[in-house]
Amino acid sequence: MDIEELYHRYFTAVYKYLFSISQDKHIAEELTQETFFKALQKIDDFRGQCDVRVWLCQIGKHAYYDYLRKKGRLFSIEEEQESIQERSLEQDLEIKESVWGLHRILHDLKEPYKEVFYLRTFGEMPFREISSLFGKSESWAKMTYLRAKKKIREAMKSEDYM
Repeated sequence: MDIEELYHRYFTAVYKYLFSISQDKHIAEELTQETFFKALQKIDDFRGQCDVRVWLCQIGKHAYYDYLRKKGRLFSIEEEQESIQERSLEQDLEIKESVWGLHRILHDLKEPYKEVFYLRTFGEMPFREISSLFGKSESWAKMTYLRAKKKIREAMKSEDYM
């Protein structure tokens, strides 16, 4: 298996996956590079029991979790708040409360709903690829995504949202 060929063939898929879970293009780029470096080190361990893309995304997922552990954070509210410009103080406060509430909802969402939602919504991954990552059927991925959306909507309607 040629790592250069893997890199050219799967770079975009791995990057999109890492961007979907990190929500930061710089982190996704850095972790994508790290993923292929680790894949190069572990290439002899790959037995072909799953799709190469799944194997690479799993390496990337572990690299992201390692990154989070090192940084000691799960979400960066400051990044979203920096994008808010030139609004009145009242509007800023409302937006910050909404962003915080949404982050809390997404953070509290149980697996696999959280990951499937992130992959589909932010990573724009097709259900086929999501199902492959989890080793499940495409209909399972669709149903899990729909249930995640329903849970998010219900949480947003609750009094605890803000």
